[in-house]
Amino acid sequence: MSVVDRVRRQFADQGVEATPAAVVSAVRRESGVLGDRAVLRLADRVRDELIGAGPLAPLLADSAVTDVLVNGTQVWVDRGGGLQRAAVRIGDADDVRRLAQRLVAACGRRLDDGQPCADARLPDGTRLHAVLPPVATQGPYLSLRTFRQRPFSLGDLVSHGTVPAGAAAVLEAVVGARLAYLVTGGTGSGKTTLLATLLGLVPPTERIVLVEDAAELRPVHPHVVALQARTANVEGAGVIGLTDLVRQALRMRPDRLVVGECRGAEIVDLLGALNTGHEGGAGTLHANAPGDVPARLEALGLLGGLPRAALHAQVLAALQVVLHLRRSAAGRVLESVSVLVPSGPERAPAVVPAWDRTGGAGPGAGVLGRLLRDRGTRVPPVLGAS
Repeated sequence: MSVVDRVRRQFADQGVEATPAAVVSAVRRESGVLGDRAVLRLADRVRDELIGAGPLAPLLADSAVTDVLVNGTQVWVDRGGGLQRAAVRIGDADDVRRLAQRLVAACGRRLDDGQPCADARLPDGTRLHAVLPPVATQGPYLSLRTFRQRPFSLGDLVSHGTVPAGAAAVLEAVVGARLAYLVTGGTGSGKTTLLATLLGLVPPTERIVLVEDAAELRPVHPHVVALQARTANVEGAGVIGLTDLVRQALRMRPDRLVVGECRGAEIVDLLGALNTGHEGGAGTLHANAPGDVPARLEALGLLGGLPRAALHAQVLAALQVVLHLRRSAAGRVLESVSVLVPSGPERAPAVVPAWDRTGGAGPGAGVLGRLLRDRGTRVPPVLGAS
């Protein structure tokens, strides 16, 4: 029997909580004549197996890792340059199942044959999604998105190559002018990271109210209040969705209202809020390309029962800028800054590039420049201004 199994049995027999001190004491009793350093290293591994992420713990502790994926018994990791196979021994499918159930249970959620899918957030902020067989045909599957404790500054994003220096001035101007914007892109393109960074540029005299499905945004700002959605309990009651939270946020005197991810009918409430004097709001939206944003907004608006013509008017009045990110072989990059303008006889919203990573200033640069000047903000040279 391994040290982990012996310590686990010891805690079960005695009803002892697996605190760091208790684990060290138990390992010392079970490991014989090991020195202090060896005992502490072994205790860390045992605690990871008892209440932590087990063999995945070193990957989650790596500051370069953004995602850890487990497909059955295979482990894959993304350090910003795409997925690579990780040389981690995670055991057989039963071991993975036990690991998934333990992590989910520690977050107060349920994962079993009756509820084979679960979302959870680990104590360090890591987001976990788990799926068990038979739904996961070759599973279990685990998807872990790590949480960076130290937020990026705009200077960090420039030095990492995510945002060019010229475009950084445009982002600062957008925030300073209180233009409402959406950060768009595919999964894992860095939308949350960029949004959190831009919220850190908001003047400290303003109050930011965050509405999120799962708490991920941690902007460096002195006045941030956050609301997080709640899923139903095992009886199916107690759910609080984003639509409810947006309405609550409007009663909290926000200077900047932010929805972490627009994915449903809450877009109607957000657009309504941004049309009632709440300037400078923001959110993220999944989209393959900037030109797809109006269609995505229209689809979400229809879920909220908003007629197409009314939705078009709401979008054009509420939102001004679209910041699009994409993943490349070199990492996450800001691909374009665009403006939303009316188009055609129906005045449907269209996305027009104001700045593009490869082409520089675009046809929408003049529109963005006028928006900035109208709000007393200097127009950055990269937009073609003198």
